[in-house]
Formats: sequence, structure tokens, C-alpha cells
Amino acid sequence: MKTLIRPAVSLLLLLSMVTGVIYPLLVTGIGQLLFPRQVTGSLIEQNGQWVGSSLIGQHFTDPKYFWGRPSATASYPYNATASGGSNFGPLNPALLVTVTARIAALREVDPDNPLPIPVDLVTTSASGLDPHISPAAAAYQLERITKLRRLAPDQVLALVHQHTEAPQLEFLGEYRVNVLRLNLALDRLSGDASNRLSPP
Repeated sequence: MKTLIRPAVSLLLLLSMVTGVIYPLLVTGIGQLLFPRQVTGSLIEQNGQWVGSSLIGQHFTDPKYFWGRPSATASYPYNATASGGSNFGPLNPALLVTVTARIAALREVDPDNPLPIPVDLVTTSASGLDPHISPAAAAYQLERITKLRRLAPDQVLALVHQHTEAPQLEFLGEYRVNVLRLNLALDRLSGDASNRLSPP
């Protein structure tokens, strides 16, 4: 029995050291060397402070900012520790109620907007953390933001184009706009310190 225990314990300690210490440190080191921004969470810095991640959406409610896709995560919107969707099916009455309320909120802040509301502004993603909106969703909000910030529509439209990301490898996914990056650029364009985003 003793002859079996000693090699078993030795193997356990060896594998624990290799898989629990050496391998994670090696992979982390290689990641930090080759992909430093991604390894640290793709964080975005402004004025020496972290203001968010380009991979996780933020809950913008001020009409002077572009609004992102709604989030259905538990506790609060875009809760990265509770990623998940609403799981409402298309025939669920709760989905209609929720979407109707979101449409009303968009109409309330922009009552003169005749454009149809893009679906990604009133429905959640499966993860609840989506940091992007479609170019159509950005275009829908363009007039509201230019009015409130007193900016030329061409200036803001140029920002949207600058922050529109192409599909990966030109065919995986759709064209999309990162809302946090766009709003940070919008603040820089406005040049108003009172509009600047603060860290979450």
C-alpha cells in the first residue's frame, strides 16, 4: 500500500505544479508579451483613468450620448459577473411589454425622429454585455445628439464612420459601432469638460 501512495502523491504534486502554476504563468506571460491590451481586458483609458472595456457595454441614459443595446443581466445592466439574456421567446407577452417600453423611452427623448427604430436598440443580446450597436442604430440617434450638443451632423456622422468596425476577416459578423469608444470621441469633439465620461 505504501508503495502505491508515495508515487501517487508525488504525481499529484507534480501535476498540480505543472497545470496549476507553471502552465498558467507561462500562458499569461506569453499573452502579455504578444497581446498586452487583450490580456488586461481591452481596457480603455481616459485622462489617466480606466473608463471601461471595449468588450463590455455600458448603460448610457443621458440623451447627449449614443445609447447602446439594452442589457438583461441580473442586478444591474451590463453586469459582467451575471452574463445572460432575458430568454423571452417571440411569443412571450413579457417580450412585447419590454420592447414597447423601450420604444416609448426612445420616442420620449427624440419625439420628432421619423426613422424606424432599429431592432438592436430595443432587444437584448444573448450575453447582455454587447458593447456594439449597428450603424443603423447609431444613425437613428444622430439627430438627437447633434441637436443637444449643437454639433454639425457631418461632424458626428464622421465620428460614427471612424468608429464603425468591419466584420472579422470581412465576412464574419456584421458592421458594428463600439458605443463607449464613440461616446469618448464625442466628448473630445464637444470639448466640454462637463460632458466627459467618468470611470464606472
